[in-house]
Amino acid sequence: MTVRPLHDRILIKRIDEKETVKGGIIIPDSAKEKPQEAEVIAVGKGKKTEDGKVIPIDVKVGDRILFGKYSGTEIKVDDHEYLIIREDEVLGVLESAKSAAGGKR
Repeated sequence: MTVRPLHDRILIKRIDEKETVKGGIIIPDSAKEKPQEAEVIAVGKGKKTEDGKVIPIDVKVGDRILFGKYSGTEIKVDDHEYLIIREDEVLGVLESAKSAAGGKR
């Protein structure tokens, strides 16, 4: 099954942080904070203005983004957990140093 977000919504999948052990203590999953970094899985067509024009979404499928801690709505599709958020809940797009510098380094 696939999900197509409507309007200015974005379907994302959290990127799990690698488990770290500090001082020999393993932190249980229930005590860990959920990551605020995700990969964009699908995007809507964009937000409609009052005059009917569609403003396209700035992010695209495959982008890695940062989003707010309490953003979105969690859903489960085919045993995979996703989050649907609005475009204005995206805090930033993560870019590699190479692409941010225009390919020159």
